[in-house]
Amino acid sequence: MQKKAMGMLLAAAAAYGYYRYSKMTPEERKNMMEKGKQLFNENFGRVGDLFGKKTATNSSASNAN
Repeated sequence: MQKKAMGMLLAAAAAYGYYRYSKMTPEERKNMMEKGKQLFNENFGRVGDLFGKKTATNSSASNAN
């Protein structure tokens, strides 16, 4: 029973988030995206290193070979 309740709460939160997002102006959406990117970079900035993002030094080094 508890798993069903948690699933319903999660579904309700997702539906409410979608509703709020659909009512935002384009400027508010852009603001929210910038805040999300900033929050991600502050807390999980090194995650990109795990996936081997190409940087300017990596791409220029590979072109030299």
